Order: sequence, then C-alpha cells, then structure tokens
Amino acid sequence: MVVQNFVVDLNKPLVFQVGHLGEAYDEWVHEPIISKEGPRFFQSGVLELFTQTAWWVIPIIWVPVASWFISGSVKAGLPCSHVAPLVFLGIFLWTLAEYLLHRFLFHVKTKSYWGNTLHYLMHGCHHKHPMDSLRLVFPPAAAVILAVPIWNIVKLASTPSTAPAVFGGILLGYVMYDCTHYYLHHGQPKTEVPRSLKKYHLNHHYRLQSYGFGITSPLWDKVFGTVPPPLKADAKSR
Repeated sequence: MVVQNFVVDLNKPLVFQVGHLGEAYDEWVHEPIISKEGPRFFQSGVLELFTQTAWWVIPIIWVPVASWFISGSVKAGLPCSHVAPLVFLGIFLWTLAEYLLHRFLFHVKTKSYWGNTLHYLMHGCHHKHPMDSLRLVFPPAAAVILAVPIWNIVKLASTPSTAPAVFGGILLGYVMYDCTHYYLHHGQPKTEVPRSLKKYHLNHHYRLQSYGFGITSPLWDKVFGTVPPPLKADAKSR
C-alpha cells in the first residue's frame, strides 16, 4: 500500500494518506506546518470529533479519577501521612513514564502503511502541526488505552492498599504533563523557569527531534544523555 513518490494533499483528510509515504514519512512528519488551524483527519465527522480535545477536558476528567483512586488507599486503612508520599512517588514515576513513552513509543521509526498511519494518529500529527490546539493533549479514549496496562503494572508491583495512591499520583502527573505541554505551545511565560522549559521543548520540535524528550522536566534527558547539544551561539555566550 506504500506508493513511491507519494505527495500528501493537505486539502484532503490526512490519516489515510500518510501511510503511502513509506520511508519518506519520517522526514515529512518532521517538517512542521506552523498554523493554529489543524488539518482534517477523517472524512467522517464522528471520527473527526474523537480526534479533537480541548486542554481543559483533561483536568476535568482525570483529576476526579485520580482522587477516587487515592481515596481507595485511604479507605483501605492507610493514614494520610502514608498516602501523601505514595502520591508523590506516583507523580515522580510518571515523569519517567512520560520520558520513556515519548522517546521509545511516540518517536518510533515507521515505514509501513499502517505503522505510519498509527504513528501519525499517536504523535506524528503533533510534530507536523505543532500549534493545533485541539490535538495537543491526549484524547481520553487514547489515555485509557495507556492507563490500563500502567495500572496493571502498579498493581503487580504494589500492595492492594498502596497501589491506588501510587496510580492516583501517576494520573495527577499525567494531568500536569498534558496541561504543561499545552502551555509550552500556547502560553507566554514571563518568568525564567517556564520560559526555559518552553525553549527546551520547542527546540525538540524545530531543531533536534531526537533529543529533549522531557516535557515537564529535563531530568530524565540528563539521566539518559538526551539533552540537546547547545546552539553555537548559546555556547559562545557562556
């Protein structure tokens, strides 16, 4: 189904076109189109609706779910003095999951028709249209698909009373990640820390896509050696 020298028609729904790019897909998807208007994904209006999510939907849905899980540990008899550190542990574990998912799943190299298609739906669309505000955060249905195996892993590694608090922390970390990600693209930070984080993330989009996988923090990039090398101008100014 891969078509030699295929050219994507940006005026038509994209999802079932990008697979035809074959090995050219990776280069195409990392040539961003800077526009606040996103492309059409599907001809079907129903399918199209499921690809679009406003950023504020994420905390509205997932903060109550996270709270429900955390309350499960309290109901199991754990004192709040024990629950709070478990929640913070979950948030910390999310930062690692965020890095690993971004580096090894979202940036997997594909060249088959269905590999390109699935990658575009999962993350490629964001690199092609990085300012598309309705496709910056994970649709809830897609987040559930990732959350279920993570919950199962947490249950295996924890006790029945501690697992809900840890997983609740992971969900809160996810909410922080998605909201931070949206802000880094559309916010106008005034203070040094968020400005630096925005510059760090936009460097991943527009300069070196194989570096800088951390969104909420560059911590794991430093641990695993994927901090982007500085621009020559930055190096000279030091």
